[in-house]
Order: sequence, then C-alpha cells, then structure tokens
Amino acid sequence: MKTTKKAAPTIIVIFGGTGDLAKRKLVPAFYNLYLDGWMPSKFSIIGLGRTELDDEAYRQRLCNGLTSFSRSGKPKKEKWEEFNPSISYLQSNINDANSYKELAEKMDKIDKEWGVRANRLFYLSVAPRFIESVTLNLKESGLASHDDLDRIIIEKPFGTNKETAIELNDMLRRTFKEEQIYRIDHYLGKETVQNILAFRFANALFEPLWNRNYIDYVQITVAEQVGVEDRGGYYESSGALRDMIQNHLLQILCMVAMEAPVSFEAEEIRNRKADVLRAVRRIKSEDVHKFAVRGQYGPGWVEGKKVAGYREENGVDKNSATETYAAIKFYLDNWRWQGVPFYLRTGKRMPVKTSSVTIQFRPVPHSTFANEQADSVMPNRLTINLQPQMDIRLRFTVKRHGLEMNLNQADMIYDYDACSTQTPEAYETLLLDAMRGDPTLFMRSDQVEEAWDVIDSILDVWENRPSLDFPNYAAGAWGPENAEALIAKDGHVWALNLQKD
Repeated sequence: MKTTKKAAPTIIVIFGGTGDLAKRKLVPAFYNLYLDGWMPSKFSIIGLGRTELDDEAYRQRLCNGLTSFSRSGKPKKEKWEEFNPSISYLQSNINDANSYKELAEKMDKIDKEWGVRANRLFYLSVAPRFIESVTLNLKESGLASHDDLDRIIIEKPFGTNKETAIELNDMLRRTFKEEQIYRIDHYLGKETVQNILAFRFANALFEPLWNRNYIDYVQITVAEQVGVEDRGGYYESSGALRDMIQNHLLQILCMVAMEAPVSFEAEEIRNRKADVLRAVRRIKSEDVHKFAVRGQYGPGWVEGKKVAGYREENGVDKNSATETYAAIKFYLDNWRWQGVPFYLRTGKRMPVKTSSVTIQFRPVPHSTFANEQADSVMPNRLTINLQPQMDIRLRFTVKRHGLEMNLNQADMIYDYDACSTQTPEAYETLLLDAMRGDPTLFMRSDQVEEAWDVIDSILDVWENRPSLDFPNYAAGAWGPENAEALIAKDGHVWALNLQKD
C-alpha cells in the first residue's frame, strides 16, 4: 500500500515453481506488474522444482500459463522477449542441502552481476508439510541472512487450529523475524476489499454512523457456485470453516469493524485488526448449536446441469462428515459494536458465485407517512460487492414520480468496472507490497492465532459430534434450512444480490 513506484533490485525464488499456483497466479502477476512498470529495474525470478527442465522449457510452460490465466491475455512477442530472460529454472529437492548450495551460488552470481546485494523474496508455494524443511534449510544455508533484505511468503493454511498455528509461527521465527514473514491471503489484495478502508476512513459521511447506534446488523457472504472440483483430498481435511471462515471472512470482518487507525502505517493497521479479533466473543462449546450452522451439499442442479453431491466427488469419503457450508453469528464485545450481530456464511454449490458485505442500518425511529406508505419505508442498506460483481450500493427511499406521495427504493451505485476494465489481480497487489517490504495487507502471527481462537470451539464440537443429517442441502440451493433459521430468529433475512428484501 506504499506509494513508492519501484522496489529495490529483487531476486524472487518460487519453491514449487512448476506447480499450478506459479503458472496460474504468481508469474502472471509478475508479468502484469512488469507491463505496468511496477517491477524493479533489476529483478530475477527463479523457479524451483523436481521436474527436469531447462530454462527455455520452463519459460515456455509459463508463457502458456500467461495465455490462459493472465488478465492481459496472450503475451505480445516483444514484451515477452523483454521479460523472459529474467526467468530461470533450477532443478532441486526441497529436503536436500546441496540444492540450497546451488541456489546460493546462483543468487550470489546475480548479485555480483548487478553490483548490489539484492532483496530476496522466497515464495513457498508448497504443501504445509514442507514449510519446516524449507525454512530450516534457508537458515542453514545462509540464504536469508539479511533481516532488512530477505522475506518469506507463506500460503495458507496457517495451521489447522490455534495450537498448530502457534507451532508454525514459532518455527518460522527461528529463521526469520516477524517483520520478514508475509502470510498471504489473496482476499486482502482485492481492490474491493481494500476499498472498505478508503470508504470508511476517507468519508466523513459514514464514519459517524458506523456503530451500534445506527447499524442493525452486518452480513458477510462468500458463496461459490463450484463444488470441490479436484480438491476433494485437501477439502476433506479442511472444510468450509477452516478453508474460508477462519481466514477470508474473519479478515473482511476486521476491515468492516476495526477502529480508525491513527495512520496507514502497516503496524497501526494490523494492530487495529488484531483488536477486532480479540473483541470477538468466543462461543462456548455448549452454545455452538445456537450460533453456528453447518451443511454439506448433495446432488442437485446448477445452471440447468445436474451435479454430484459432495460425497460423490473424487477424493471424498463416501460417509464424509466434512462441511461444505458454514454460517456463524458473532458478536463483538466493545463499545462500537456491542449487541450488533455479525452474520458470516460461506458455501459451495450455491446458486451463484458472489462475495459481499451488507451493512443494514436501523429503521427510522418514527414514520411520518400514512400507513399505506409506511410499508414502503425500508431501512437503508449499504452493500459492498467484492466479486465477481464489484460495486458499492447504498439503498435509500425516494418519492416516486407523480402527483401523489408514493415511495420507492433507489440505489446509489459506484461501479468499479465502469471506472476501469483492467483492475489489478489480488496477487499483483500483494506481491508488489512484498517486494517493497510493506506488510500492511499480510497477516501477523497474533492475528492468525486470534482468528483460530475465535473458531476453535466450533471446530472441536463439529469434529467430535459428526452431523447426522448430511447431506442437508441440494446443490444449487442457498444452504441448509437451519441457516435461514439462524438469522430468522433475530427477525432478519439473508440479503441476496438477486432479490430485494
């Protein structure tokens, strides 16, 4: 989030350089940053993997990935020929100390050619079980010996519960200082998510209303239309609560609920987010059924096509108790939000793909209008659509055209797509910040541990008391009936993008 355009000379090392993430997200992000003039004047991308490839074959593989996955489309020949000499490949074994010696020699040679000790960015696009081996070998080899220049990026999951998250953080700190560790959550790089902060803290209009006196409740929805696809094996050990609530949705909650920071310095922002997570009321084990609902999709219809249930997906146990849907009601115990419910829900095989934040304001204290018009006076609602629709909508009541006092609802809309057709991908934002050494949009260890602490009691109950009614919603539905009851008992309904309520 810094405004300095160029990062210092940087060597980027991608562990898992032949994997899907590198091809689909990382290299397309670096390439688009290059096209837009954001990459350092001197940079090198080194992909590591066990596959036997030479530099040219590796570059061609990545070029094919750009054609399929880059927002800028198929690379133009002249631009690709400018960019690709900065890419190289090193066949290596994560667990072999000799591979790190070869990497050290390669990086030292680049430093010598550039005449400067470059920043080093180590991206761990590997399975969690390899993190310890990589970090310990980086320490032993001296590859990350400069605290001010060397950084490591870790992909989620950051542990499987609070205990394992603490173990992971302790292990990482044996090699790196906390300020060198960048825990990446791609949701925080989305333009629309970042704009929550701008919307709140750059406008005097809304911040005075952003509290329990004027806001009735908050909803955060991340709905996916797809099933688990080829991730059945991973999802069996994860589930919706770990995969989405613990990181993505709780981080969005932090953006919505945090106090105004004194400045936009990284640690100030992250302190305020940590405050929110500490304020979230922990749900007691005996009360989990009152505040949390889980679901698993069965066979159904999505966009006119019949799709399989979760238990029929590849890699999934035929009697699986893993949830593909989770809805939770949280309360924050602080002055700003006391008594305001925050409803979070996420699920797979839902009717549409959508991510949104809904701020529902309290109704007017007294209706001035006749009874027949009073029903048309609806509470104001602010909706921040994060993806795929990207806009901010404020609902308010207006008079309809005509001679009589007839009321109607209208939306004031800020549309991202109308302003720009080339919105940067989340990874572009996050990788640029990492190269600059700006950790604002990355999670700190205490944030990770507090987020796990928020859901640990729910995890424990769900794992020790398997659901007896799975599957309990059909593919193409908005989740189980109990999720509707969770919010209906408070007199509310889920706000859907496709219906007015």
